[in-house]
Amino acid sequence: MNDWPEGYTGDNRGSRYGRGSSSAQPESARVMRQVRRGPAASPGQAGYGGAPPYGGGVPQQPSYVDGGGHGPADYDSGYNTGQVYGSPGGRGPGGPGDGMYEPRPAPNWRRRIKVTAITLVTLLVVTSVATYFWADSKLNRDVDLSKVIDRPEAGEGTNYLIVGSDSRKGMSAEEKKKLHTGSAEGKRTDSMMILHTGGGSPTLISLPRDSNVTIPSFKGSDSGKFYPNTGRQTKLNAAYAEDGPELLVRTVEANTGLHIDHYVEIGFAGFANIVDAVGGVEMDIPQDIKDTKSGADLKKGKQTLNGEQALAFVRTRYALAGSDLDRTKNQQKFLSALANQVATPGTVLNPFKLYPTMSAGLDTLVVDKDMSLFDLASMFWAMKGVSGGEGKSMNMPIAGNSGNGNLQWDTAKVKTLVNQLKNDETVTVSGN
Repeated sequence: MNDWPEGYTGDNRGSRYGRGSSSAQPESARVMRQVRRGPAASPGQAGYGGAPPYGGGVPQQPSYVDGGGHGPADYDSGYNTGQVYGSPGGRGPGGPGDGMYEPRPAPNWRRRIKVTAITLVTLLVVTSVATYFWADSKLNRDVDLSKVIDRPEAGEGTNYLIVGSDSRKGMSAEEKKKLHTGSAEGKRTDSMMILHTGGGSPTLISLPRDSNVTIPSFKGSDSGKFYPNTGRQTKLNAAYAEDGPELLVRTVEANTGLHIDHYVEIGFAGFANIVDAVGGVEMDIPQDIKDTKSGADLKKGKQTLNGEQALAFVRTRYALAGSDLDRTKNQQKFLSALANQVATPGTVLNPFKLYPTMSAGLDTLVVDKDMSLFDLASMFWAMKGVSGGEGKSMNMPIAGNSGNGNLQWDTAKVKTLVNQLKNDETVTVSGN
C-alpha cells in the first residue's frame, strides 16, 4: 500500500533530496532506521488530496516526534561520528571489539623454554641410544677368554691387554704398498701393552715383542687339543703367531701372574684410518727418523702425522738406537696422544668427526666377548690420562739378554710391579 498522497507520482516529485539529487543535503530520513514514522495523515488534514503545503510536489515529511516519546534528542543519524551500522562481526558501536581487534597475548616464554628443553633432551637421548646400539653392533667380539686355562685370580682394578697386529685384512695391494706393510701371510704382533685402571692413576706398561717367555700348557683355541708345557722358551710375539689371542693372554698371565680382564687388538689399516678420521695427531718427534722398512721419513720437531706417517712412526725400530725398547716408548707416546685427540670436545661433539672415527675404529677392533662400549671408553679415557701426565707409562723392567738372545725380564721388579697392580697401588717400579 502506498503511503504517498493521491495523485503523487515520481514525475511531480520536483526537487528531491537523497539518491540522485544534485543537492548536497543528506538522503531523506526515510532510509534512516532510527527514524520512526508518525501516524498517517487523515483525509481532512492539509496535504491529503489537496495541494501540498510545501510546494514543488514534495509530500509532507513525517514528524520526528511521535507517540513513543522519541524526539530530536533521541535521533542520531550516525553522520557526526562516522559510525557504521550493521558492520560484520558486530564491531559497531557497543560491539565486542568496539571497532578494534583483540590485543595479541604476550608469549609464554617459560612454556616455550620448557618445551624446547624437553625436545632437545628427548632428541639427545634418542640419538645417544641409537648411537650406542649402532656402535655396539660393530664391535668384533671374536676373542673368547673363557678358553684360557689356569688363570690367576683377579685383583683390584681392570687390566687391558692392548695389541697392535700386522693384520692386513681388507687391505688392497695398493694400500699394502703405500703403508709399507708387506704381504706376509698370517698375523703377528707389532706391539703389546698392559693398561691398568682403577681407583688411582692409570699405568701403561709395554711388553717388548722380543721378551723371553716360557710357553705354558694350553688348549688350542680352535681344536681344543691340550698342549702340555715342555719348557719351551721363545719370544713373546711367537705365542700370538702360534695360536692367536687366547694363547697370548695365557702366556702373559702365566709369566707375570697378572689377571687380564679385557683384550683389544687393532690392525694396520684400522690404525691408519682412525688417525685420518680425527684429522691427524700432533707429535713432537725427538729426532730425525728415516727407515726404509717402515717407510718413516720424519723430521725432528712438532708436526701433525697423518695415518700413513703415524703407522710408519710406531713401527720404526731399525732407525732407533734402542731398537724395540725405543719403539715401545714411541708407541706409548703416540697411542696416548691419539686417545687425547679422540677424547677432545672437537671430536666428541662433532658428529662429522665422531661417527667416522668410531666407524674407522670399531670396524677393525677385535675385542673379547665380555667387552662393552663402556669398558672401551674407560680404556680410552685412561690412556688420555696417561698422556695428560695423570698416569705412568713404562717398559717392563729388563735385566738384560737371555741365553737365546731375547730380552730377559727383571724377575724381582716384575714381582713388585705385579703386586702393586693387583692391589691397585701407585706403581713405584721403574722400567727401561
